[in-house]
Amino acid sequence: MLVERRARRHFVCRTASGIFQCTVILILDFGSQYTQLIGRRVREANVYCEIHPFNFAPEKIRALNPRGIILSGGPASLYDDNAPDIADEVLSLGCPVLGICYGLYVIAQHMGARSVSSRQREYGPATLVIDGDDTLFEGLEGREHRVWMSHGDRVEAIPGTLCAIAHSDNSPYAAFKSRDGRMRGIQFHPEVVHTPCGTQVLRNFVLKICGERGDWTMANFVETKLAEIRNQVGPAEKVLMGLSGGVDSSVAAALIHRAIGPRLHCVFVDTGLLRAGERERMENTFAGQLGIDLKVTDASELFLSRLAGVLDPEQKRRIIGHTFIDVFESEDVVKGAKFLGQGTLYPDVIESVSFKGPSAVIKSHHNVGGLPERMRLELVEPLRELFKDEVREAGRQLGLAAEVVEREPFPGPGLAVRIVGEVTRDRLDLLRRADAIVIEETAAAGFGLKLWQAFAVLLPLKTVGVMGDGRSYESVIAIRAVESMDGMTADWARLDPAFLARVSSRITNEVKGVNRVVYDITSKPPATIEWE
Repeated sequence: MLVERRARRHFVCRTASGIFQCTVILILDFGSQYTQLIGRRVREANVYCEIHPFNFAPEKIRALNPRGIILSGGPASLYDDNAPDIADEVLSLGCPVLGICYGLYVIAQHMGARSVSSRQREYGPATLVIDGDDTLFEGLEGREHRVWMSHGDRVEAIPGTLCAIAHSDNSPYAAFKSRDGRMRGIQFHPEVVHTPCGTQVLRNFVLKICGERGDWTMANFVETKLAEIRNQVGPAEKVLMGLSGGVDSSVAAALIHRAIGPRLHCVFVDTGLLRAGERERMENTFAGQLGIDLKVTDASELFLSRLAGVLDPEQKRRIIGHTFIDVFESEDVVKGAKFLGQGTLYPDVIESVSFKGPSAVIKSHHNVGGLPERMRLELVEPLRELFKDEVREAGRQLGLAAEVVEREPFPGPGLAVRIVGEVTRDRLDLLRRADAIVIEETAAAGFGLKLWQAFAVLLPLKTVGVMGDGRSYESVIAIRAVESMDGMTADWARLDPAFLARVSSRITNEVKGVNRVVYDITSKPPATIEWE
């Protein structure tokens, strides 16, 4: 049986006063790497949204009955052959529409405005000058605001059905609206942190212009998902789930367990790619504290044998995904199970495949793009549309301890994607010892939730050093520490040099085989958080 993906069209939310159907803001994706950030900002306003491709069928849009539509940015130009476009019907559905960057040009073209390829590309910070009062800019102090631009075209003339509401030095129509107030276009990106006023602009659109109530919460989400899981799984079917030890699978397991109780059977696979002490922690937390049926399987030899000689990161992820399924299907617990639970998150989907739109593929995740098509289990993915901080809040709503929900993210493929190059038992043991030191020192420094992630990476090279009175030729460890809100973008952490010196000293003294430690000072983008 092929993997079954269940698309969600709306939420039925439960409150103290009863049940109501949550409305939706529809985001149509033209391929911008910022599209998921638009969704994140809308969610921050406690408004439910969905992202779909720009060519999402009009009949499906009508079925969604969105309260508002946002057209994302994108890398294309209106002057490209086969430039992406929407059906005329999208702008005539009656709901408010906001076009961002490329989305502005789409609206302009459909409304009869004239756009040209600008002689001077406007990329980076710019000053937006608000020309008149508009609901979109309510609550902003002053007329001038720093915003982030990224475009090579510009609108030079607009018809009488549109009016300008803001400009920049390079764009006479950096923002406009239709005379009836239903459609708006903005040339800047309100979703990025480089536009300080952007969050307020998007809140104004969804709350004031679209009339959303801002009542979509994680408490509502949990109640909704419990009902959805019970409906999908039925009254007698079993769900098999692999626990990785990370926040995502932990919260997903707790949610599924709350919904169907002992019919959830979890397998913790010791892949040999785990952090120090992970197996013992899982047995204590899930079997001991939460009462979840947990079977521990040592499959380290199988994983390591299949990874032998493999250097390509994507191949590593695919092998790990396939091997997980092989292990699950060979377990006695899978007998009679129809479903496979997974802790797939929205960023996993965005970075892995063009599931919601034409955004560029960055990397595959073992639980998204790495599953074999022959898999005989249907997926239960209760967190598939959530961002990481929303998952943490869902975990709190489920009563999970802080040590579970506040744990830093850990990739499903484990240390395999923190070893650049071939994965071997010796290299894993070396990295595991170094990583344990990073974890210990980070905790001792009291960084807590300040850091999104802090970990060690083993590089595929050796360097000359001096150990004692002799020459050494040993491995290099890189330390990666980042700050982030949702994992979609991240900045390298400006850690105290004394802290880094202490970590370096401990690693080079305590981990045999390492004589050099370096610190990664690259943000995301251009890099990803993980090295592979």
